[in-house]
Amino acid sequence: MNPTKLIGIILIAAGGLGLVYGGFSYTKETTGVKLGPLELKVQEKETVNVPLIVSAGAIVLGVFLLVVGRK
Repeated sequence: MNPTKLIGIILIAAGGLGLVYGGFSYTKETTGVKLGPLELKVQEKETVNVPLIVSAGAIVLGVFLLVVGRK
C-alpha cells in the first residue's frame, strides 16, 4: 500500500468522525493559585468544534487521493 492511499484512508476516516461527533474535548490542567510552596491546580475542560465544511473537505480530499493513487 503506497503512502497516498494510506493518507486518503486516514482523511476519509477523520472526516467521517468529524461529521459524526462534530468536535472533541480535552482536559487542560492549569495552576490557579500559587502561594509559596503551595499550588492549587485547576482542571478546565476545553472543547474544539470541527466545522462541517472541514470534515466534508477531508472526505472529498481522501477520495480524490484514493482515485489518483490507483493510476
